Amino acid sequence: MNLPNKITVARIAMVPIFIWVLLSGIQNSRIIAAAIFIIASITDFIDGYLARKYKLITDFGKLMDPMADKILVASALIALVQIGRISVWPVAIILAREFLITSFRSLAASKGLVIAASIWGKIKTNTQIFAIILLMLTNNTIADIMLWISVISTILSAVDYIGKNKKVII
Repeated sequence: MNLPNKITVARIAMVPIFIWVLLSGIQNSRIIAAAIFIIASITDFIDGYLARKYKLITDFGKLMDPMADKILVASALIALVQIGRISVWPVAIILAREFLITSFRSLAASKGLVIAASIWGKIKTNTQIFAIILLMLTNNTIADIMLWISVISTILSAVDYIGKNKKVII
């Protein structure tokens, strides 16, 4: 297993630690959990950079890197519902989009088509990560607004993926 793939696996391994800290109620649990989440989020950039720079792109990485992101973000959102920081509605919308687009990509793959990542997917991921960090560190309206901005970008990214790839369902 190459270094970028090991970093991806490490990101997945950080998820239970992150959740335990966030839900533990220990002193400064949100701050510590946010630090873990930030480190895990940064590893996404690092593993992708290393894989591209050193031509270490693998099928494992292509599958597991985006899956690691989804696991991290979904776990964080569910944990934030658990601690009463957010309602279930934005989480349901975000998770529904993830299932929809993952299924859509699987359908495309079964037809021999590859759906490239778009700028909207990157915007979606970045707004979700930023919203999650704010939601852990603050209890203000700005964090709540950022959450709904991430929901809107999530919906727009789904519309973009499906709109640009209608041939998958026709």
